[in-house]
Amino acid sequence: MQVKILIMNERSCSLGVVAAVVVDCEQVPPSSGRNLQKTSCCPRPDTFFSQVALTPLLLGPKHRTKQKLNMASVLYRLAVPRCSLLRRLAVPLRETQRLKHHGLHRDGTRLLAGESRSLAACSRADSRSQHTAPEASVEVDLKRLEGQDEGIVEVLMCRHRARNALGHTFVSQMRELVSTLSHDSAVRVVIFRSLVPGVFCAGADLKERALMDNSESDLFVHSLRSLMTQIAILPTPTIAAMDGVALGGGLELALACDLRTASTSAQMGLIETTRGLLPGAGGSQRLPRMVGVTLAKELIFTGRRVGGQAALELGLVNRAVEQNQSGDAAYKEALTLAREILPQAPFAVRMAKEAINRGVEVDIGSAMAIERLCYARVIPTRDRREGMAAFIEKRPPRYTGE
Repeated sequence: MQVKILIMNERSCSLGVVAAVVVDCEQVPPSSGRNLQKTSCCPRPDTFFSQVALTPLLLGPKHRTKQKLNMASVLYRLAVPRCSLLRRLAVPLRETQRLKHHGLHRDGTRLLAGESRSLAACSRADSRSQHTAPEASVEVDLKRLEGQDEGIVEVLMCRHRARNALGHTFVSQMRELVSTLSHDSAVRVVIFRSLVPGVFCAGADLKERALMDNSESDLFVHSLRSLMTQIAILPTPTIAAMDGVALGGGLELALACDLRTASTSAQMGLIETTRGLLPGAGGSQRLPRMVGVTLAKELIFTGRRVGGQAALELGLVNRAVEQNQSGDAAYKEALTLAREILPQAPFAVRMAKEAINRGVEVDIGSAMAIERLCYARVIPTRDRREGMAAFIEKRPPRYTGE
């Protein structure tokens, strides 16, 4: 009798790939009540059980009734490093072909058969075990500038093969980095830029989306919308540097930032209506607040793309510059803008952002109250006293963010 064991983790499921291990179990003796919890060779059997799903594959008809497999015995032998019965075979399997019978957790991760917790609940240590699929490649990275630019952080989008399309892995890695930045007091300005030539972000990964059913698609778009909200509520100023195409979800990512720079050769637009959809990651709400309701409706209804200069005239971007030979003119302009923000009192800048963001959503009277609350938080800071002292002494201020 053979057993195929599907080893899965959160990242491998997001890639639509699992690893399969074939085990020859004809010589496995039945377990006599062996307690895996007390086995020193299997330090975390509870986690191990949660990561495997067993599917018996009978070698012949006679085995269907005569052979019985003791699952605990097989799992025990799998967990013991010295087990000589294993024959490992990595087999790529499409998620849609092999895992259709598995449920989908609310956060978009797969549930194991017969288990109540999602793969995301499994520890990272277990996901790196010898039975898991290879680690996913880096699609979003982080770069902290040093020297005079210390405090500026760049979020680097580098999914080259898919033009920074918003797939499961890309969104997951972006969410993790943004969460890290939101709790880092050393960060003063964040620049979102692309390392893919001619592209900022091409929008949704339509190949991945085509494999989703209706409920999966809805959950994924919800996670995408949540990511854009995470970016929008970052306490520090954010700048999107668009040196190329920014379409659909790619433009929605830029709209979630506080400021935008673009090369004149860049193309951007909320083109979802041309695909039978509507902007679902905040674009239908942020664009009207930025360029006005009437113009936003025109751009969304028609799915029109606009260039960098036109975007400047519409108020869609803050600065537009001619593209250079290295193809990073918008990034360099974003860096210039970040350097103008960097010398200012960081806590005061954060409070100014909060006052503006919250104030525009309410009536003017409530907005004034919000401004007063934010101002009150700045008064006792050392930076305020430093600003006053520097003005009196006629010297540049040295802000620390305290």
